[in-house]
Amino acid sequence: MSDETSRGEVPVPAGQTGTGHEGPVPNPGLPTHEPRPTDVDERAAKRAERQVATMFGLATLLTLGFVVAYFAVPMDASFLGFGASSFIMGCALGIALLLIGIGAVQWARKLMSDHEMVEERHPAKSTDVERAEAIATVRQGGEESGIGRRKLIRNSLIGALAALGLPVIVLLRDLGPLPGNASAHTIWRRGTRLVNDVTFEPIKAEDLELGQLVNGVPETLEKVPEGAKRQDARAKSSIIIVRMKENDIRALPNRRDWGVSGILCYSKVCTHVGCPVNLWEQQTHQVLCPCHQSTFNLADNGRVVFGPAARSLPQLPIMVDAEGYLVARSDFHEPVGPSYWERG
Repeated sequence: MSDETSRGEVPVPAGQTGTGHEGPVPNPGLPTHEPRPTDVDERAAKRAERQVATMFGLATLLTLGFVVAYFAVPMDASFLGFGASSFIMGCALGIALLLIGIGAVQWARKLMSDHEMVEERHPAKSTDVERAEAIATVRQGGEESGIGRRKLIRNSLIGALAALGLPVIVLLRDLGPLPGNASAHTIWRRGTRLVNDVTFEPIKAEDLELGQLVNGVPETLEKVPEGAKRQDARAKSSIIIVRMKENDIRALPNRRDWGVSGILCYSKVCTHVGCPVNLWEQQTHQVLCPCHQSTFNLADNGRVVFGPAARSLPQLPIMVDAEGYLVARSDFHEPVGPSYWERG
């Protein structure tokens, strides 16, 4: 018995690779490889080079046309039943990408090195020698592509690809204007009446009972145009109005005139992530956010007593007008809603 058999190894017959397959199969009948016209005719190669460069150049012009159309074509213009701006920009960018793709294919088919290769199957794990060969192959591919030698194609391709960055930059304009300090203000103004958020009836101080909580909005909300603007205004200006014993209120020195006969007004928007707060515990003077359980003491300037909220609930200064209705003294003195990094 041989050493291989004694170790449980099966000897590999001559002419086999040890993987169950024999050596290279004979030619199955493929036609003989013929050179391309561009391989033997330099004029054909130059013509193909000009064709590819033309495609890349047209792609550059179309990309620039995208940018021009973005600014020049009115947004309300139409063409063939489509929005003219979107139609023109879509066609320009789509054809530009198509031309870059066709140009790259033509470059590979007509100008890059054209030769057949036979590669034997090998184990999945690469050896150090194979890794070195792979790097050499990549470098060889770069040399065979002619990108260093054919400067016209190289430069036109660089121009086409660089121009593709322009639509990305231009489309950033569609993100809209910077918000500035818009988040720090609401539609509350001095003299704006507090109204019930369901009936839109103005609220008199004498109508509120001890321990009662009312959800409200500014009277001027109805003057805001319907749609996103009104929804945004309502989200930021919604309030809760509560009444408690005046002796229970521990107002800061600069807030002692922010209430009316034990009536205080706070933002309804939780300072954690903007959920609506209105679960009122009249005995403890605390209001609870039902989503994440942030709890605020309204008798103590809206201070956080529990939960993930990081700052007190903003308080709206209020007073009474000549007719006895509750009105705002001013806008909120701090931004309402969740905290954000720009907030000082």
